[in-house]
Amino acid sequence: MIDSARQIENLMYTYAERIDAGNLEEVAELFTHGRIVASPEAPVETAVTGRDEVLGMYQGSTRLYPCGTPRTKHVTTNAIIDVDDDTGTASARSYYTVFQQLDDFPLQPIITGRYHDTFHRIDGVWWFDQRTMLVDQLGDLSRHLLFELKL
Repeated sequence: MIDSARQIENLMYTYAERIDAGNLEEVAELFTHGRIVASPEAPVETAVTGRDEVLGMYQGSTRLYPCGTPRTKHVTTNAIIDVDDDTGTASARSYYTVFQQLDDFPLQPIITGRYHDTFHRIDGVWWFDQRTMLVDQLGDLSRHLLFELKL
């Protein structure tokens, strides 16, 4: 059996895998029992709760290409995970770097930042409780987002 910290780490990586595959509905499923809080500088709602609101946020902000993906790679690193198995809660801090490449856009990092996450366990399954996205550095996001993000 996989321990709780590894299950949570896998959940964090599943988020990156699904968004890079363009599976916005499956990304939203991860927040069925949770919410996302965006950086204060994002020109979108600062908090979206539950599957439907999270899906709406991603559909309104993520540029998808004919291949069905955003042509990105979300790399999550430096995960520090704290688990309280007795209460079924956990928290994590991690870094993210998003790379993008298109035919006319060379491979490059387009944004870096941090995730501050909380989790809760429901019927033995770990779920996102809250993901706070903090932006540290911006590159050229014009090919990824449907809005302009500034620091």
